[in-house]
Amino acid sequence: METIIPTTFSLLITATQVLANGNIGHGEGLGLTATFFIAIGVLVVFFQLLPGLMLFGGMIKGLFTSADKKTS
Repeated sequence: METIIPTTFSLLITATQVLANGNIGHGEGLGLTATFFIAIGVLVVFFQLLPGLMLFGGMIKGLFTSADKKTS
């Protein structure tokens, strides 16, 4: 028990220092505008996926089903 508490505190202090450091000094990376642009593009693709799959399923169904001839 005497070694667990100091070990825990030392890990906590080290982790806090690492998280506080962050990416200081690195000027590279995406800005907020680029992140929003990519997010909107992903949302457009995501929301067009279901109608596209439904259309594809309808095309496949139309290819493999026989045409019903109605007689009056």
